[in-house]
Amino acid sequence: MARLIRPSTPEDAAAIVSLLTGVGLRPNVDAPHLYWKYWRPRADRPGPRSFVLSDDNEVLAHGANIHSTCIWEGRRLSTVHVIDWAARAGEIGAGVALMKHIGQSSTLLAIGGSAQTLRILPYIGFRSAGTVTGYVRTLHPLRLLRSGGDAPWRRLPRLARGVAATFPRLRSPDSDWQAQHVAASDLRSIAAVLPMPARGMASMERSLDEFSYSLDCPIAPMQLYAIKKTDRTKGYFMLAYAPGQVRIADCWIDSQDPADWRTMIRLATEQSRRDPNAAEVVAWANDPLLAQALLTCGFRARHQTVVQLRPASGAALPGAPLRVQMLDNDAAYLHEGRNEFWT
Repeated sequence: MARLIRPSTPEDAAAIVSLLTGVGLRPNVDAPHLYWKYWRPRADRPGPRSFVLSDDNEVLAHGANIHSTCIWEGRRLSTVHVIDWAARAGEIGAGVALMKHIGQSSTLLAIGGSAQTLRILPYIGFRSAGTVTGYVRTLHPLRLLRSGGDAPWRRLPRLARGVAATFPRLRSPDSDWQAQHVAASDLRSIAAVLPMPARGMASMERSLDEFSYSLDCPIAPMQLYAIKKTDRTKGYFMLAYAPGQVRIADCWIDSQDPADWRTMIRLATEQSRRDPNAAEVVAWANDPLLAQALLTCGFRARHQTVVQLRPASGAALPGAPLRVQMLDNDAAYLHEGRNEFWT
């Protein structure tokens, strides 16, 4: 039977879910969730975002794309992060063939992955681009007792950690700083403060169209806030609301002053605390200013995730670590419909 790699369509949804479930993943199954991830039109990324390898009868492998651009030292590099990547059991090489097809004209970015994925990636040309650390701060300790599908004996130690983590109390931002909600219709208000490469690091480029797409996410609702000091916009943060948890999906402040970065985290934490269901707030950081701001504001490091790149033919890679945020893969919205606490 002839095999073909092609863009998927909404008619493939059931087969994709069956494939991902069959290899032990827990995919989104709601039609609006799948449509947003794979097929919703994007002004900034007009091409296909989901591909399948199929024969005449069934889907044998699947991979979906998150397109981004890496910027450093005046250079720009198109990248693709592959999510929901899987191949049917027994179809040796199908997943690798699909990955190589997706990456034939763009540099591939991988942030974390399953144990099996991490074993495969170095063999198909991925190289280390640093690590990113996940941080957590408890907001409301008693909410940590809510079931997350884990054993009851785990909850009391988690509560103890959560109570301890709320001290010392987080200092409120100075009165001349504020976080202002940004509606999808007012994204231009933050256009002047989008991320730039930090000294000694590469960064992922942001666009207003990317924010517009993210704010439409049906899987984990997101909100965007401008950071203002005496009415001047200095930066922004984006929050994603998962079960029991608020995620700082992306953040940036146009400053090299550590005090300003601490203020940004205080504002994001203060806003997260207003969610009636959240027990904790989490964030990623692998740049020094953000990492130190999180630690100073009472966040604790919980885990590290490897960042890797596979260059397209002839593409130059940045010689410095790559700054990434949850918005650069599916970590901003990925969840299993239950509390998945980091505390």
